[in-house]
Amino acid sequence: MTADVALFGFNEGELKILLTKRSVGLKKNFWLLPGGIMEEEETLEQCATKVLLYLTGIKNVPMQQVKAYSKLKRHDVKRVVTVSFYALVQPKNHPIEQKVNVTETKWFNIKELPKKIGFDHKEIITDALKLLQYNLNHHMTFGQLLPETFTLNELQSLYEAVLNEQLDRRNFRKRISQLELLENTGIIKKGVKGGPFLYRILK
Repeated sequence: MTADVALFGFNEGELKILLTKRSVGLKKNFWLLPGGIMEEEETLEQCATKVLLYLTGIKNVPMQQVKAYSKLKRHDVKRVVTVSFYALVQPKNHPIEQKVNVTETKWFNIKELPKKIGFDHKEIITDALKLLQYNLNHHMTFGQLLPETFTLNELQSLYEAVLNEQLDRRNFRKRISQLELLENTGIIKKGVKGGPFLYRILK
C-alpha cells in the first residue's frame, strides 16, 4: 500500500501542481507525484505526511483523501494499491528542499503538465483537481491557496484558475455574497488601485 500526494499551489493567478523526478526506482526519467510506501505502524495519513516531508521538505499542510487506485497493472513489477490525497499551499510560503533520491522538483501549471508522467499519476492529478473544484464550488474550501485575508478580485482569480473558466465579476460577487461565508475585515489593501477591502473566511 502506498500514498501519493497531489500538492496544489496558487501563484500569480495560476494553479500549479508539484512533481518530482527520482534518482531511484522504475520511473527515473518520469515526473511523479510525491509518494511512497506505507509502513506497518503508519496510517495512510501519516504516510502521506511523511513522503511529502521526505521528498520536498514541506510539512504541516492539511490533506484530504481523494480515492484509492487498485488496477491490476498500475505498477510495472508488482501489485500496488495506492491512496491519493491532495493538499493546498502558497508556493512562496513553502520553499522546496532538494532531498535524497530526488533529482528535480518543479511546480507545473495545471494546464501545462509534462508529457512524461509516471504510472497513473496523471489520472490521480485529474481526480484530485475534480475534488478540489467540487469543494471550492460548493463549500468555498481552498485551504492555504490564499492568505488569511484577501480581496474579492484575488478570490475570483483563484476560482477562475481552479475551475479553468472566466467568471463574470458581477455574478461572481453576487454568488459569493449569497453563500454568507466571508467577512469584510474593514481593512483596505494598500498599494492596490481602487483600495479594495480585505476579506476572510468566517470561522
